[in-house]
Amino acid sequence: MKQNKNLLRFTIITILTIPLFYFFNFVTDKKNALANINDKQIVEVFKTPTCGCCNGYVLFLEKERFKVKQTDMDSLHKIKQKYTIPLEMQSCHTTIIDKYFVEGHVPLEAINKLLKEQPNIDGIALPGMPIGTPGMPGDKYEPYVIYQIINGKYSVFMTI
Repeated sequence: MKQNKNLLRFTIITILTIPLFYFFNFVTDKKNALANINDKQIVEVFKTPTCGCCNGYVLFLEKERFKVKQTDMDSLHKIKQKYTIPLEMQSCHTTIIDKYFVEGHVPLEAINKLLKEQPNIDGIALPGMPIGTPGMPGDKYEPYVIYQIINGKYSVFMTI
């Protein structure tokens, strides 16, 4: 009988405290998310001066509260070579965030995953200029495959 009362007491306490745990965890996560927005680091976007979609990507990053430094270059060959970005992974601009490169019109979801997980890679890439990605006009009509690159070799990082 005493064990039943203790079990009942434990069950009631557990049932009452679980919602509180989720509430406080949600509040903490929300505060952390807001702190991350305010503390976004400076990113550098290497691009050509006349590329409209590159300018669109810069605007996208600024809208997401990144502090963007734009570096216009006549040719991006040296940047792609410096970061060992394979030809088939290249796009029209290269962004440097922290210790990583972000090649092309990579969506925020992939950037956040990269910065949160801090994997042991050189960077991520979304090759080409897919329609509907940040900075590119149109609607998304197929999944975006983002690749991770290590020493010039690539594999799938995530699909959005």
